[in-house]
Amino acid sequence: MRILVVEDDPAIATSLVDGLGDAGYEAEAVDTGFAALAATGFDVVLLDLGLPDMDGYDVCRGLRTRSDVPIIVLTARSDELDRVLGLELGADDYVVKPFGFRELVARIRAVSRRRGGGTGSLAPGVPIDVGPLRVDVRARRVWLGGEEVLFTAKEFDLVAFLAAEPGIVHRRTDILEHVWDAHWYGPTKTVDAHVASVRRKLGDPGWIAAVRGVGFRLEVPA
Repeated sequence: MRILVVEDDPAIATSLVDGLGDAGYEAEAVDTGFAALAATGFDVVLLDLGLPDMDGYDVCRGLRTRSDVPIIVLTARSDELDRVLGLELGADDYVVKPFGFRELVARIRAVSRRRGGGTGSLAPGVPIDVGPLRVDVRARRVWLGGEEVLFTAKEFDLVAFLAAEPGIVHRRTDILEHVWDAHWYGPTKTVDAHVASVRRKLGDPGWIAAVRGVGFRLEVPA
């Protein structure tokens, strides 16, 4: 697995590359957003937000417009609004510095599993149809009324998880466990941020209904 480390602090970048190499990964570091956007062929991106040439959020947005490569944000910004913004822009995970290296490796493995195998609770096979919405888990593609809708890796996993049982309410904690990870340490508002993004892309907030105090369900809008 090839990992791109986007970090402008040489000491941190070297430590990450060396540690990832010892863990069996092939890691390479770049220190600017421009270099990150020009890089190709990586399986996971570790992205620092404080870059010298552009904000890491802009890098995240740029990467996401052309690829669904898993992105793990590594940053000292611990405010919840920063977390939500990063996730809304397409990041798959958000790790606040300082962090434990073993935890980082666990998160890399988690996003890699989810990218390669979806939610883990759905058996790839016949596409799921919910009214005019079609979800092909094997191909990781979604169509609405015959037109394809492009989602990030995490957004797709969320849609696939909810579409597997249309009309059934899923608690936020259940969604986090199946779509993110059983050991997710982030805020439950992560779910809300991704739900909002999916609603926008589907063009109607009625596709994912919120059940106050409980969670969300996917249904055909009235």
